[in-house]
Amino acid sequence: MSPRRRGPRAHPDPAAAREPGTDAGAARGRASLRWLTLAAVLLAASVLLLANLGDQRLWQDEAETALVSGTILTHGIPLGSDGRNSFSQELGQDYGKGQVSLRHPWLAYYVLAGCFAALGRSTLAARLPFALFGIATVVLACVFATSLWRSRRAGLLAALILLLNVPFLLLARQCRYYAPDMFFALLALHAYCRLLERRRLAGVVFALSAILLFHTQYVHYAALLAAVGVHALLFHRDRLRPVLVAAGVTVLVNAPWIAWFAAMGRFVGSRSDVGARTFSFAGAYLQQADRYLFPAPLLLVPLLLWLHARSVRPKRRLLGPDAGSRLALLLLFVSTILATASLTSAYPFFRYLAPAIPVACLVTALVLDSLVRAHRLVGTVAAVLVLGLLARSWSLPDYLYEITHHYDGPVDGIVRYLGGHARQDDVVAITYEDLPVKFYTGLRVVGGLTGEDLSPAKSADWVIIRKYVVSEKDLAVRQFLLSEVPQADYDAIRVPFPDVAFQNREEPDLHRFRTAQGEDDVTLFHRRAHPGRGPGSPVRLVP
Repeated sequence: MSPRRRGPRAHPDPAAAREPGTDAGAARGRASLRWLTLAAVLLAASVLLLANLGDQRLWQDEAETALVSGTILTHGIPLGSDGRNSFSQELGQDYGKGQVSLRHPWLAYYVLAGCFAALGRSTLAARLPFALFGIATVVLACVFATSLWRSRRAGLLAALILLLNVPFLLLARQCRYYAPDMFFALLALHAYCRLLERRRLAGVVFALSAILLFHTQYVHYAALLAAVGVHALLFHRDRLRPVLVAAGVTVLVNAPWIAWFAAMGRFVGSRSDVGARTFSFAGAYLQQADRYLFPAPLLLVPLLLWLHARSVRPKRRLLGPDAGSRLALLLLFVSTILATASLTSAYPFFRYLAPAIPVACLVTALVLDSLVRAHRLVGTVAAVLVLGLLARSWSLPDYLYEITHHYDGPVDGIVRYLGGHARQDDVVAITYEDLPVKFYTGLRVVGGLTGEDLSPAKSADWVIIRKYVVSEKDLAVRQFLLSEVPQADYDAIRVPFPDVAFQNREEPDLHRFRTAQGEDDVTLFHRRAHPGRGPGSPVRLVP
């Protein structure tokens, strides 16, 4: 008996039957929506990170990066001196033999040197490459959260939370290694997750991003390897071997540099109070994490969601089957960053937690996305309220004011006055923020935190004693200038710019969003002209 010929199978839902090409059209629509989302994220990040970028002059730490990067254009390697001025901030102990830079890895210096070569030296050029890394970090956070939580809404929320995080925006706009530090750490974690999923070339991307992270900030490279190693051991032992192979490759490649930077590690370890400070610093960092990374009240949300799932919709699953493992990875990384910062920091500055910021935003995005999944209307309202509270808590209105208005700090006043009145062969003695004066004027500047011989200050053409003392190092310079420089030979000149402690800082607790009011004016002391001295060449300021 011949088998019965079967006709075409009817679709169980006639309304779901589609014309040929409809599935392809829907896929194209989803792809277009995905690209539009990324374009919107890119535009928002560009506005918030590039607006008014060159308005404020560099402060001390930024100027160090700019000055050291400039030596690459003339010597090929980052040096702590240009032959005229020292760029040290650790009494000369942050540089090795031949004044080769030792304090930080070199990648940020080479990135900035390339920007200087292309655009010339300026405040805008100094900050631009790092702001671009910040923009890339926001886009990567969107992509990573989308794949990590299997939700486009979570990806958009992660990018939005990161853009509301003013401490992140401040760090990303600094002429410093912070933005590439955040980007490469996030890229390495993303590649690690793809490596667990057996994605093609994921191991290569992980190794490359980890190597670049080492050459951006080696402490955070160690934190990364510790986090992924523990995570693979606890949750993915079947993938432990490829993870260890990829990590081992990075160690082999970085081995010469690990030995080189070990000298700086010995300098940090030589501080007698390292052990005692670790516990107090850990407490300070936990407070900062609560305020700027993941506010403690958000911990109530997972509890409420669990109660909701147990009592209202026990059969509904709010998270994917692997969400617990992915969440553990993020928490492990944040924990290792907190631990390494507590162990190695000279002071509990928030900037040392930089790579934890985008990772914490991914966790917050999961929490808010889960709220919306639990109940669309109530969850959406709650998520909007949380975002509004975070924006206010993180001082977003103040940040928006800053990027739309002009700011004046003490370095602005000092540099402008010297640019109009100093000669190129003048010598300046200063207690603090010597590095911005060196970058913008090119004058011979002594003092600051360099630890160099101060004898040239006795006959300096300009003496600047800042109002505030920021460390014992600049206090020693102040005492020398007050005792050794003949004050009767100088005229005091008050410049109407506020003499606050710093030009401006990246630390969220110390950052000024507006020009300070009610502060004393910056005071410069100018040595009276002596007979036979000609007019000299004027100073050419860096814009």
